[in-house]
Amino acid sequence: MMKEPIRVLYVVQELTPFVFESVMAKISSQYPLYLQEQGCEVRIFMPCYGHINERRNQLHEVQRLSGMNLIIDENDYQLIIKVATLTNVRMQVYFIDNEEYFRRKGTDVDLDGNEFDDNELRMIFFARGVLETIKKLRWAPDAVLCNSWFTALIPYYIKTIYREIPFFEKSKIAYSVFDCAHYSKPFSSNYASAIRVNPKEEEKLPSLEGTVEWEKLTRFAIDYTDAVIFADECDDSLVQYAQNTGKPVVVANDFNRKETFLEIIQPMLQR
Repeated sequence: MMKEPIRVLYVVQELTPFVFESVMAKISSQYPLYLQEQGCEVRIFMPCYGHINERRNQLHEVQRLSGMNLIIDENDYQLIIKVATLTNVRMQVYFIDNEEYFRRKGTDVDLDGNEFDDNELRMIFFARGVLETIKKLRWAPDAVLCNSWFTALIPYYIKTIYREIPFFEKSKIAYSVFDCAHYSKPFSSNYASAIRVNPKEEEKLPSLEGTVEWEKLTRFAIDYTDAVIFADECDDSLVQYAQNTGKPVVVANDFNRKETFLEIIQPMLQR
């Protein structure tokens, strides 16, 4: 009997060819192709930034997946799902879109390099939008690979709020840490409350209390993952924090090997 392919949910902050060719976007585009070549079933999700050329990249809205409203910080925001296909491969990319959060030019900074004031809420909408779309697709990922800080809430959501949903109950998560030197504007002091879906029912999050900066957010993501991948050289204390959890940890020198992703997925699924 043929073994079922490993289902991989690949969530990225940036991806070539849809955004400007940053190092992160180029790296993020290599690994899903390799995983597919090895027999994995891969689905990619990313934000639908306003500077993406939708006509050239042939994005189109998926009506059956769109239309849901998500409540973020006590306000309703419409979730719009678009899809495109990576050129020359049979791999779909799903885009999380919303008029207020993602129609502007730029990814997490504006054209002058200033960080958007609402990045903390945009990443909440993105994370929940990905997971709600997976529910609608009725597709259960074996492994979830999250790339960079904009995806940092997904491990928490899967391990807590979504843990009893059949599509995620067996999912293993790996989080890739990219050094974000430009991430300098801390999140608001009530961020721990803002990320909750049902604040009255959910656990308190002391690790996110107070001002949230990049390192605190990264540690929070590490706490809820099953494996950690350092895609860049990072502070030794952060690497040591990940290693002290006893989880598999891949350091930057090994990240450039395409085999790394598959090598870390397979042991995760056996744990």
